[in-house]
Amino acid sequence: MPVILCGGNGTRLWPRSRASKPKPFLPLLGDRTLFQSTLDRCSDHEMFDPPTIVIGEQHLEFARAQAADVPGDPLFIVEPMGRNTAPAIALAALALDPDQIMLVCPSDHHIVDPDAFRSAARSAATLARDDWMVSFGIAATSPETGYGYIRRGEAVGDGFRVHSFVEKPDMERAITFLADGNYAWNGGIFAFKACTYLAELETHRPEIFAAVSTAFERGNRDGETIRPEAAEFAKVEKESVDYAVMENTQRAAMVDVSMGWSDIGNWDALVEQRGSGTQDNVVVGPGEIIGSSGTMIDSDGPHVTVVGADNIVVVVDGDDVLVVSRDAVQRVGEAKRCSGT
Repeated sequence: MPVILCGGNGTRLWPRSRASKPKPFLPLLGDRTLFQSTLDRCSDHEMFDPPTIVIGEQHLEFARAQAADVPGDPLFIVEPMGRNTAPAIALAALALDPDQIMLVCPSDHHIVDPDAFRSAARSAATLARDDWMVSFGIAATSPETGYGYIRRGEAVGDGFRVHSFVEKPDMERAITFLADGNYAWNGGIFAFKACTYLAELETHRPEIFAAVSTAFERGNRDGETIRPEAAEFAKVEKESVDYAVMENTQRAAMVDVSMGWSDIGNWDALVEQRGSGTQDNVVVGPGEIIGSSGTMIDSDGPHVTVVGADNIVVVVDGDDVLVVSRDAVQRVGEAKRCSGT
């Protein structure tokens, strides 16, 4: 059962991505949005059931429209407010049969090789049937400081025990991890039985389990739409599945996968995925780049010309213009207008 998590405001890709329409619902790479591509990867009806989509009220109509061509009837669980991934996954688990295997996927990641993704999902499901809590360990191809890491332990079934989860490292440690070869990126994709997840959550975060369960029980269902009770859900503590469950369970496992993965976490990542590398340029919309390298223009209207400026990103979205050095893209979220619509 694919469980697609649609959360966050995508402020690191402002001004194209906004709270009113964040990055999962934008066609950033090709004609399909990241959300639609996530659904496409899980569309084989012989392998996957129709998806369960956990989403906020303000983005529900985007998701409904973009999931209109999904076979079967997706189940929508509408969060009254965001409470991070541990509660969101718990809502989905409560809605499913206890022994159903959940394949938890963020809605805004880019994967070049969907066949590799599906192969890893099969291996993860095999482990999950034996009550393992499985993370996808994504092949680390560079010393990234923006990702958490997973260190492999001994082999088990089609994967490995997790030796440890490692927080985002500094560059020196990231280089060490890459050279070691025993570390993978933690991409936030998981597989486990619904009942196993709920049992682990109740063990390690009983307050979250109780509050989510009450909100779910007091909520209402209208066809394929479930809305937890808002006042009760507001009491739920915000916490990620990594901190609440995966770093505490004694049943953590991982499967290795190399699938051309990116979380498209900032403008620099999008430049890379659009194929510029470090020497070429990317122009989306009307624009021209002269005497520059590693530069991208993304404009929805005005013609933009960049001359002699290397490694910058220029984005025009309506009345908003962003000009940022590629080595400073992590600071885009500091812009005052990021909080607007």
